[in-house]
Amino acid sequence: MNPKVDQYLVEGCMRCPLGATPACKVNDWQDELRYLRRLILNCGLTEELKWGAPCYTYQGKNVLMLSALKEFTAISFFKGSLLKDSDHLLIAPGKNSQAARYIKVTDSKQVLEQEKSIKACIFEAVEVEKAGLKVAFKKNLEPIPEEFQQALDENPALRTAFEALTPGRQQGYILHFSQPKQSKTRVSRIEKYVPKILAGKGFHDR
Repeated sequence: MNPKVDQYLVEGCMRCPLGATPACKVNDWQDELRYLRRLILNCGLTEELKWGAPCYTYQGKNVLMLSALKEFTAISFFKGSLLKDSDHLLIAPGKNSQAARYIKVTDSKQVLEQEKSIKACIFEAVEVEKAGLKVAFKKNLEPIPEEFQQALDENPALRTAFEALTPGRQQGYILHFSQPKQSKTRVSRIEKYVPKILAGKGFHDR
């Protein structure tokens, strides 16, 4: 067990003002998060903390993340679209999601009932990494600026959140990020709006 994840279970991801307060979402899902953490570790993955949340890797490659949301907690698979999902547990974050898939968990009893199926997904995800399989991403109609593409490649959580947005919201961000002529200005714009994308909001949403 990674001590950084122990801290996450107390303080949350610290990406919003609710971090380290009683209102943080991790406090609503303590039993579920601990059950899932134990289950994942029993599958032989390495526990790390990336982008403020528990991330589990196989030989340095990202396999899945554990997260606490408002209405449920989830195991998110980076290449979930490549999994067979025989028991139909996986959900796409949005209709435009090309890679990520997650398992929605609403209580600890569900973890116990679906443990075998959840483990099957985890082991299959590891086999995907062993085989070196990659998701074939469809190109966006509007070219994604190089700086934003780099941000998506370096931050899978950001990619998942962006893919979950509607096509119109995606295009809104891409157009806004593409406008500046200078690279440093484009990077500045991207950094400014990353929290909003992670929150599932469009460029014009409040």
